[in-house]
Amino acid sequence: MPDFGDGLAQGADLVAAAENAVAQATAPLGGRRPDLLAVFVCHPDPDEMARAGERAMQVAGARVAIGCSAGGVIGDGRGVESRPAVAVWAAALPDASLTPFRLHATRTETGITVGGMPARTDADEVAIVLADPYTFPIQGFVEQSGEALRGLPLVGGLASGPGGAGATRLFLDGVVHERGVVGVTIGGDVRVRTLVSQGCRPVGPTMTVTAAEGPHLQGLAGQPAYRKLEQIVSELDEREQQMVAQGLHLGVAMDEYADDHRQGDFLIRGVVGADPEQGTVTIGDVVEVGRTVRFQVRDAASADADLDWLMTRFRGEGGTAGALLFSCNGRGRAMFPDADHDVAAVRRGLSPEGVAGFFAAGEIGPVASRNHLHAFTASVLAFGG
Repeated sequence: MPDFGDGLAQGADLVAAAENAVAQATAPLGGRRPDLLAVFVCHPDPDEMARAGERAMQVAGARVAIGCSAGGVIGDGRGVESRPAVAVWAAALPDASLTPFRLHATRTETGITVGGMPARTDADEVAIVLADPYTFPIQGFVEQSGEALRGLPLVGGLASGPGGAGATRLFLDGVVHERGVVGVTIGGDVRVRTLVSQGCRPVGPTMTVTAAEGPHLQGLAGQPAYRKLEQIVSELDEREQQMVAQGLHLGVAMDEYADDHRQGDFLIRGVVGADPEQGTVTIGDVVEVGRTVRFQVRDAASADADLDWLMTRFRGEGGTAGALLFSCNGRGRAMFPDADHDVAAVRRGLSPEGVAGFFAAGEIGPVASRNHLHAFTASVLAFGG
């Protein structure tokens, strides 16, 4: 039977904190060697993060160990942001097939080539992906992964480090890397589920894109896009207008054939600009003519309700024994009263034995069976008992 545990430790001595976190996470395994270990480290010094991650992998002796540096970590029912801390997640998965991998990108005359991804087998159920966004074209890889990996779901997040480029650290099977992607495919006799809480709620009507050029929406429902947006905002109440002013998003319907598009049916993308003279609204993605869209707003209440709704829905599909949580670094204390919100919601909603993760600079997870790179989301990989 699978068993899971998690741990979190803080302190100036980060190596000692790593040892402590491993001890907490592996205690529920009853002396069994972990089959899969995940280590997440936060510290202002990249070398300290490297030493802590290396020590955690060494002490645990797991069959496969992965992890990364981050601006905050999650474990032991808590989130810790911008302070030295180590979070560890351990799983005994005796019947699972685990294949670690490291991806690297090479620039060629015709573009960028990605190498290192193992070929998908029929036994593979999901892959955990942890990326350095400065040295790897992660968005392109994720968006094109459906065909290349034959629909294999990807879950994970973008690592970060103090000072940006060059400060990120990735961990894989006892080795610390400064570039690329680390990950593991999981399959065999193991039950896994993925969920992505995008934390938005729709406002205004559902519309069809009637004119567009790249990321620039030119027409919505037969009207100039900017004029249509103005009309929608004018009909909102004062509170919703304030939410629009704080940040507006667009939901792109993932199932064009659905009779009714509701919350959770959209892929959320940010509205990054609007031009009243040109009559356009610019989105952080390419939206084709004919797609069904709806404007969206996000605040703490919407994000809280969306995550609780997902937990309720998934709880009805079976029990959860362990979970990995990849929460946006724009959530935590930036959105909620404290950094514990998302892990508390997962523990409350799914009741896992062990849940840990980190605050990511971008989250990876499937929506409507297609992999995407997200922002401001909580992406969860849940393991059944």
